[in-house]
Amino acid sequence: MPPTADINATMTEQTTLQMESAFTPVHRLQFSEADYVRAVRLINNMDREPPYKYRFHMQEAIQTTTFPYLFGSMIDRELLARYRAATTDFWPYTKRLRASNFNVHTADRLDGLSEPLPRVGQKGDYLVGYVGDKHYTYQVFKRGRQFDMSWESLVNDGLGAFQDVPQRLADSAVNTDQYQVTSLYTSATGPNALLYGAPIDGITNVGALALTIGNLQTTLSLMVQQTDPVTGLQMGIRGAHLVVPPALEFTARAILTSALVQWTEVGAGAGIPVPTTNVIPQVGLTLHVNPWLPTIDVSGNVDTTWYLFADSTSGYSIGYGYLTGHEAPEICMKASDKVSPTGVALSPFSGDFETDDVLWRIRMVCGGAQFDPRFTYAQVG
Repeated sequence: MPPTADINATMTEQTTLQMESAFTPVHRLQFSEADYVRAVRLINNMDREPPYKYRFHMQEAIQTTTFPYLFGSMIDRELLARYRAATTDFWPYTKRLRASNFNVHTADRLDGLSEPLPRVGQKGDYLVGYVGDKHYTYQVFKRGRQFDMSWESLVNDGLGAFQDVPQRLADSAVNTDQYQVTSLYTSATGPNALLYGAPIDGITNVGALALTIGNLQTTLSLMVQQTDPVTGLQMGIRGAHLVVPPALEFTARAILTSALVQWTEVGAGAGIPVPTTNVIPQVGLTLHVNPWLPTIDVSGNVDTTWYLFADSTSGYSIGYGYLTGHEAPEICMKASDKVSPTGVALSPFSGDFETDDVLWRIRMVCGGAQFDPRFTYAQVG
């Protein structure tokens, strides 16, 4: 039997050669699908190697020149896949914004031109319609954080500690979107005063009704009665999205799914129960249960406050978006600032000079703004 030192030397040489030849050279910074497959099999030990052999191969892979970049590319790919697959249900009532830079951008709202066309006589002039022009501003900002892992943990655990990093980073990006959009229409004291008030731009879009079938019907009617500030005509805005905190979820579901409403007819003597049809399900409201409402709104009314939004096909009350070219979260790894005594740069997995920590960073560039308050209504029940 060969000496143990010879076995280790042979395994080291074979593993290093396999890893360096298996993965794409680092200067290309492009990896094939086969590269990802090999890396996934290695990280997840899909070949069912015994623990001592698996740790050995992982440590050898970490020390190669190419593997750290391949692993970073894997995290980036998994992060984007999970982020894009996540359900962000606010887009049906939120305008998607784009910003070309970090400056303040302007969005315009045109009012008027919706009244019936006047008659034009023979050789008569076409009169110019009056158009009201209102401006809104929005801006995007950087958001992100860095995280690190000690070199000792990397050596002891290989890449096991990193296996759920893409999921956690994607969740943080999704939660950032949800939190920022929710903050556009709610605040620590209840409905956001930048969007709801009595009145804003001559528009009243906030009340104090509890969530019931009758009050929901009333609020839908109030939205329909909102008028164009130029023509004075009712705009016929239909509430299409009901947003509630978790505490109102079952109340909302009962309202949106109940076929009958039980009324009591009071006349001479005792009242008589009279079942009637619940017309709310016919309206076609979509329910959104937003778990971020009780996180942002810390008032005593958070569990009874609910919101109505028009569908994006009618108009927008809020908008949210990203810096052009940076619509998805971005992740990067800090290159090691250490070099060997011969001046050769070391692997990023060797960590920084001061602490040996391996550092990562995630960044998003996003922002939002309040737009037309006529396309939403809030009730502080």
